[in-house]
Amino acid sequence: MMPHAPRKLLRCAIYTRKSTEHNLDLEFNSLDAQRESCEAYIESQAHEGWRLVRTRYDDGGLSGASLDRPALQGLLGDVRDGKIDVIVVYKVDRLTRSLADFAKLVELFDQHSVSFVSVTQSFNTTTSMGRLTLNVLLSFAQFEREVIGERVRDKIAASKRKGLWVGGPIPLGYATVNKKLVILPEDAETVRTMFRLYLECGSVGALTEELARRKIVSKAKTFTGGRTRGGGPYSVGALAHFLKNRFYIGEVVYRGETHTGEHPPIIDRPTFEAVQAKLAENAQARRVCVESSPALLMGRIFDDHGNRMTPSHSNKDGVRYRYYVSHVLLQRRKKDAGRVTRVPAIQL
Repeated sequence: MMPHAPRKLLRCAIYTRKSTEHNLDLEFNSLDAQRESCEAYIESQAHEGWRLVRTRYDDGGLSGASLDRPALQGLLGDVRDGKIDVIVVYKVDRLTRSLADFAKLVELFDQHSVSFVSVTQSFNTTTSMGRLTLNVLLSFAQFEREVIGERVRDKIAASKRKGLWVGGPIPLGYATVNKKLVILPEDAETVRTMFRLYLECGSVGALTEELARRKIVSKAKTFTGGRTRGGGPYSVGALAHFLKNRFYIGEVVYRGETHTGEHPPIIDRPTFEAVQAKLAENAQARRVCVESSPALLMGRIFDDHGNRMTPSHSNKDGVRYRYYVSHVLLQRRKKDAGRVTRVPAIQL
C-alpha cells in the first residue's frame, strides 16, 4: 500500500470581540466564552491538521461597525505576513457588522489563501455558495446595527424632549447624583461670575484676559484611563460657546429644538438674554470690520498649531506696517503658539 501523505498543518487564529466594556473585568467574561468555543472547535479539527497559534486577538469594548480595532489590525497584519491559514470566530458579526467591510476582509483573505470559519454558523468562504450565505447574513447584521442606532437616536430625542439629561460631558456648575443633575454651589458661582464679567468687559477677548488675571481656569477632568483634560486658561472659542449655552437657563437644545429641562437653572433669563444681545452686537460689529478691513485674510489663516492669525500693525516714522499675528500671543499664551507667530501682511 502507498503511505498516506502527511496532512498540511493549518495555523488557526481566534478572534474575539465585545461591543461594550460591561463585565470585562470578570474572571470569565464574554471574550473568554467565545475563545473557549473556538478552541474546542479547533481541537475537533485536529485530524485535519488544525493547530491554534499562541497570539491572542481580543478586542474588548469596541464596536463592529469599524475595522479600526487594535487586535483586528494585528490579526490582519499577521494575515499579510503569511502567519495564519484559518481565522476562527464565534459568530460572523464578531469580525464585522458592515457588509462593505466584510467584502474587503474576504478579498484580503482570498489574496493570502486564508480561510474563515464561524463555529456557530458553518461557513466556508472558499466556495461561491459560502460567500453568498455569508453576504446574506452580513446584510442582516448590518440591518440590525442600523436599526439599533435608529432606536438609540429615537430614545435620546424622546428624552431630550422631556428635558432629561441623557449623559455626556457635564456642564460646569453641575454634578450628577442618582443620574440627576444638581448644582455645585462653588462652580455655579464661577459660572455666574463669568456671565457677569462678560457684560462688564464687553467682549470675549477682554473676558479671556480678565479670567486669566483672576486665575479662573477651566475645570480639570480625569478620564477612566488616567488621561486628564482642562485645567488651563479659557480660549476665546470655548468662552463664546460657553456664553451661548442655554443649558444654564434650564433649557435643553437638541437638533435645533429647545425644550424645558428638568435640571435647575444657574443663570437668570434677563442676564442670559443681555449676554446674547451683546454677543450678537459684537458679531455684527466684527462683520462690518471685516468687510471694511484691508486685512483680506482675516479669519482665513492659522499658524502651524491651528491658532487663528489675527491682523495687527505697528507704526514707525509715520508708516503703518501690517502683520498677521498668532492669536494666542495676544492672549499672552506664547507657549501655545506655533513656530510661525508673525507674518508681514503685504508679503502674504
